[in-house]
Amino acid sequence: MPHLSVSTNPQSKYCPVWLICVILSLSVVHTHASDVLRVPQQVTLSTNFKEQQLSISWLGGAATTFDIIILRTELNITVFYGTVSVPLDQVSGLQRWNWTSAEPLECTSLSVKVRSRDGQETSEWSNTQNLQGSDLPSNEQSQIYPMNRVVPVGANTTFCCIVKEGQEFGYIKYGNAVVNTTRLSRRSYATTVVNQGPSHQSGANVVCFDSLTTLIVGAVVFVGYPPLLRDFVCETHDLTSAVCRWNVRDPKLYGRRRTKYTLNMRNCLDEYEHVPQKKCIVQQWEGNWTLLAVNPLGQYRLTDSAELSHRVYPVAPTKLRVDAHAWNATVHWQWKYSSYFTLGLVCQVELTCHGIIKNFTVSGVGLQSALLSKLQPNEDYGVRVRCGAQQNFWKWGNWSQPLYFKTKTFVPDPPDLWMWINEDNTGQVVWKVPLNRQSHGQIIGYEVTVWSREENVQHTHTFPPDAAAAAIDFTQIVTSSNDTKVTATVIAKNNEGSSQPASMVFRLTETHTVAVSRTVYENSGFRLSWQSDANTTSDYVVEWHDSACSRNCPVEWIKVLTGITNVTVDSPNFQPGVRYTFSLYSFSSEGRQLLQRWQGFVQELVPSSSVLLSASQQDTDVVLTWSSIPQVNHRGFLLGFNVYNSSGSELKLIANLTDKEIRSYTVKGLSEGTHKFTVKAYTSAGEDSGATASITLEPYIDWLIFELLTSLGVTALFFIIVTFFCYKKRKWVKRAFYPDIPEPKLPGDWSRTQGPLDVKPSSHSIIQIVEKSDQDSSKEMLVVIPEEDEDEEEHGMGDEPVDTDEPASLRYYNQVIDERPIRPRYPDSSTSSASSLDSGRTDVTYTGIQTSGSSLVFQLHPAGSSEDQQPPIDVIDSCSGGGGYRPQCNNAHVASHELFNEPQAYASGGYKPQSSWHLDSPTEAGEVGGLAPSLGSPTSVASTQFLLPDGERHEEEKQASSSASTWFTNLLSSSKP
Repeated sequence: MPHLSVSTNPQSKYCPVWLICVILSLSVVHTHASDVLRVPQQVTLSTNFKEQQLSISWLGGAATTFDIIILRTELNITVFYGTVSVPLDQVSGLQRWNWTSAEPLECTSLSVKVRSRDGQETSEWSNTQNLQGSDLPSNEQSQIYPMNRVVPVGANTTFCCIVKEGQEFGYIKYGNAVVNTTRLSRRSYATTVVNQGPSHQSGANVVCFDSLTTLIVGAVVFVGYPPLLRDFVCETHDLTSAVCRWNVRDPKLYGRRRTKYTLNMRNCLDEYEHVPQKKCIVQQWEGNWTLLAVNPLGQYRLTDSAELSHRVYPVAPTKLRVDAHAWNATVHWQWKYSSYFTLGLVCQVELTCHGIIKNFTVSGVGLQSALLSKLQPNEDYGVRVRCGAQQNFWKWGNWSQPLYFKTKTFVPDPPDLWMWINEDNTGQVVWKVPLNRQSHGQIIGYEVTVWSREENVQHTHTFPPDAAAAAIDFTQIVTSSNDTKVTATVIAKNNEGSSQPASMVFRLTETHTVAVSRTVYENSGFRLSWQSDANTTSDYVVEWHDSACSRNCPVEWIKVLTGITNVTVDSPNFQPGVRYTFSLYSFSSEGRQLLQRWQGFVQELVPSSSVLLSASQQDTDVVLTWSSIPQVNHRGFLLGFNVYNSSGSELKLIANLTDKEIRSYTVKGLSEGTHKFTVKAYTSAGEDSGATASITLEPYIDWLIFELLTSLGVTALFFIIVTFFCYKKRKWVKRAFYPDIPEPKLPGDWSRTQGPLDVKPSSHSIIQIVEKSDQDSSKEMLVVIPEEDEDEEEHGMGDEPVDTDEPASLRYYNQVIDERPIRPRYPDSSTSSASSLDSGRTDVTYTGIQTSGSSLVFQLHPAGSSEDQQPPIDVIDSCSGGGGYRPQCNNAHVASHELFNEPQAYASGGYKPQSSWHLDSPTEAGEVGGLAPSLGSPTSVASTQFLLPDGERHEEEKQASSSASTWFTNLLSSSKP
């Protein structure tokens, strides 16, 4: 066989094969991709409006991941857009996905599209499928969704309101609150209520209003709880049927939405919706029970199981009756079921008397009665009965209705007896009115007997039922001795008979004086305690009464058994502010004995009255005295007194007196005037209103007399010292205050009428003392008229020397003849003198120049003899404003040339002797060319001072004080004897 050989290129051999494989692979991939990502087909929508759920189904091929978009059709607003994984339903071959809307599906139309996705690769969107809402234009009426929805408490619910076509939307209210809204479409608006609370029995209202606040449409939503059960148990009353009970939480859903119960698949009728405890009866005991509770929000299941004998719950006994006696009673009852006659029972009988409950327990098979012992005669009681199973006790059954009865009467108990003895051998037998449980019936009277065995004297008296004391005069019973024992007996009587006698032995000479202690009231009363007495074998008695009472006092008491050494005393009769006295007594065959005594207050108050205050003066002190406050007005333990000074606007405490026995207080060191004082008594509760007394302090007469005598003594001593000093210094005093008056030297014969004293002055010493022109001419004054020497020539004195050794003579007249200034005239001065002076003249002698004064220097014109010269300026007295005699005028320091140059120097004239006139210097004397240095000043007959005038009046006023000082200095300088 021939061999065929084909030679080919290796590369060309495999190339077509590779290329074919690539092409086939791409074709397969393309075919697969086209198959997986095909556009979903047959998209359909189905709805569950109650659950607001939209179900979307489609044919998506082999794809398992899809994009879904849901829009509100009208406004094209995306509600949901997402990628979901949807497995293929092997039965139907469809993909299905459910979406729950936040708004009810009826609120607006929705548009749905689906596309396939593989990673980043997606198919085209499917055709749009629309879910028509209730807001279509064809549905013109107003609507609201959801309607009558039941939601759980705490849920969030969205409501939408579709307004009527052509109507404008206003707002939505949930209950009474306006809520925020969102627009879903042209006519649809939605709101979401969050965390909803339980609604009322009729539900919560959701109402839609238009812009005119007109109600458009409304809906009701019911908000409640799902069922919740507890305490489920089944028991039997009649030993045949079962009664199951349970407790529930109120679901807040009623009517058609209320919870329904089934017990072992049997419906239980719920007759009382609002009762939290439910009950269901099964006619036959089954041992196992299942309870199911269902309402629109959910369901709840409970189970129970038990044997019949372990769940016996007896019913309440019926038809109770009582056979009552004085001290006991028997109660009878009946049972509703005959099965109880063979059932072992234990019963509890509850006895009530005046709010006090006492229980009796009895047991037995088919029990139907119980004996009640230890009752009180003539007492009201109430009784009721309940029972339980004696074996396998489950619980007490229900109480029967109460039955009230009264026991029969009996003779009274012996009264509680006590004795009060006054200081005058009188007293009273007192007893406590028996209580109902002590009287055992209506008391009809008392019999009181008081007797003395030693004297065999007995007195018996009968008292009405309302009596509680019998007054006794022991002098009618005890006559021989005050230490006789007396026995008192009291018997109470009622319709059943007389009580046993209550007796008490006492003596009239009982000791009533013991130490008194204080006691304090606490929450439960006065707590009293004492030391145990081994000799005491009988009971104690604690007695108390108002401390203010001393005769036939209303007293209270209690008996304390032997061996007890403390007791707490309380009484409804205790009053605040009242002092009570507590006494402890012991008993023996010889009588009673007082052991201890206390006093105390339930509550201390301020004193109810004030002291009576009076005030009296004692020297410069005030003594306050006051009376005591009656004890009944203390209303507390008196602690002392406060003393106040109430003269001002406020009370000022000046003393706190802690000794309550003090009744006076002295306020010392007070000034004259009115003072007011207040005294207040105080207890631990505070002060009383206080008593006020005022007093006006008068000057202390003894002190005034002492002051007067002291003043007189000091004055007398002063005068004695002054007199003694003056006596010892009498020479100095005489020289200083009373110098010798020189006798006047008058020339001539005294036997004839004296003329003027002729003084022959120097020709240059011409002095005129004249009045001012404005003075009254009627006043007497001195005018000095210079006189010329009779030997002189008429035309002047010329330059003839003057004899200075011969005293110059001036004439003084005591009356001014002419008010005009008198000027010296030359040369005839005698004519002038004769014309200016009348006959009344006084001659004054010039003394020599004194160094203690000052001489006034006069200067005549040098050409005084010339006829054509003017006469010299008048010399005027400068000491005063007018003429007249002015003794001792202080002259100011005025220079001689000023006196002649200043016109004011001559404005006033007058004679002022004893002037402090300073001596001019020789220089000044020489300058003026006068003879003044050689001529002394004129002086008065009683003084050595110069008699020449001083300066003007205003100079005198300025130097008044200095002149006085100068005089005093001169006085001291010449004080030496």
